[in-house]
Amino acid sequence: MDYLNAFLCGGILCAIGQILIDKTQLTPARILTGYVVAGVLLSALGLYEPIVNWGGAGATVPLTGFGHALAKGVKKTVAKDGWLGVFTGGLTATAGGIAAAVVFGVVMALLFKPGEKR
Repeated sequence: MDYLNAFLCGGILCAIGQILIDKTQLTPARILTGYVVAGVLLSALGLYEPIVNWGGAGATVPLTGFGHALAKGVKKTVAKDGWLGVFTGGLTATAGGIAAAVVFGVVMALLFKPGEKR
């Protein structure tokens, strides 16, 4: 059942993104950043944690999950270190994902010739 829930949750998030691409003039970059912001806002309102509990990886892997991780990191660090946590908590909580993205980006650039499509 966990696999089905993850598939449904991730599928719903992807379907929303596809609808935004098809029905609006939003660029993919704006939709992606909107997903991160939505994850932060839903986490701040306490609405994203139930989605994570239901959807598992279907909710934590997409960009809304990244926003959720940022918000959780800030909340935890603010509780521990005070207002300085606003600046450090999100980066600390997501450092592994950010580092992996940079490392894999460099590896792919070394393996393949980056350039514009023709």
